[in-house]
Amino acid sequence: MARIDHSSEQPLYQQLRSLLEADIQSGALSIGARLPSERELADTFGVSRMTARQAVRSLAADGLVRARTGKGTFVDRPKIDQSQRRLSGFTEEMQRLGHVVGGRLISAGVAAADADVAERLRLAPGAEVVVLQRLRSINGTPLAIEWAHLDAARFSGLAERFDPPTGSLYALLSAEYGVSLAWADQTAEADIPSNEVRQDLQMPDGVPVLGLRRVTYDAHDRPVEYVISTYRADLYRLRAVLRPPAT
Repeated sequence: MARIDHSSEQPLYQQLRSLLEADIQSGALSIGARLPSERELADTFGVSRMTARQAVRSLAADGLVRARTGKGTFVDRPKIDQSQRRLSGFTEEMQRLGHVVGGRLISAGVAAADADVAERLRLAPGAEVVVLQRLRSINGTPLAIEWAHLDAARFSGLAERFDPPTGSLYALLSAEYGVSLAWADQTAEADIPSNEVRQDLQMPDGVPVLGLRRVTYDAHDRPVEYVISTYRADLYRLRAVLRPPAT
C-alpha cells in the first residue's frame, strides 16, 4: 500500500488526496463505493483527522466524492466540467474536452412561437419557428435534452436539412445559411425534472437538473437561436474563472 511521505515538502492532505484519487481512477474505489471514515484514514496513513478531512473535502470540491448526511462519503460519478470561456456548440466543446459525443434527434418541425420564444428571437408572437429537440449523450450516457428555436422564415428548410450524425447545427448554419455566430447570452438555474425528462435522461430519483437558456447572436447582433437545455446536475457543471479588474 502506498504511504504518506512525512519528509516531503508537499502538504500531507495533498498526498493523501492523490492516493485516494489514484484508487478512484484505477477502480480500486469504484463509483458508489464508500470512502473510509476520517478516523480510518488517519489511522491507516498516519495523519491527523484534520488532514484526512482536508483531503476528502478537496476530492468533494472536484466532484469525485459526495457526502451523504449520516451515511458517509461515497465515490461519485465524475462530472462533465465545462468552462464557459468561448462561444461553441455542444458537439465541438465536448469533443474538445475529449469526450465521445452521441445522441439522437427526438423531433424536428415548425411551430408557432409562444411569447417567450418570440421575444428572445425578436419575432411577432405566433410567428413560425423551427424547433429541434435533441437528446445529447457523452460517452454513451444521456446528459441533456435541448430544444433549439430558430426563425423559420430566415432558416427555411432547416428542419429537413438538419442531420445530427453528419455534424453540428452551428456548422450547418455556417455552411448552408452563411451565418457567422458572434456571441451569446446564457443563464443557468437549478430545477426539478419532469418524469418524462427523468426517463429520457435515465436519471435516478432525487437528482436535480441544471436548466440553461441561451440566445446566440450573429455578427450583426441579430438573434439566431434560442436554446432551452436541461442537463443532469449529477453529471454536468459549469465553471467560471473570475479575475480582478485591471488596475
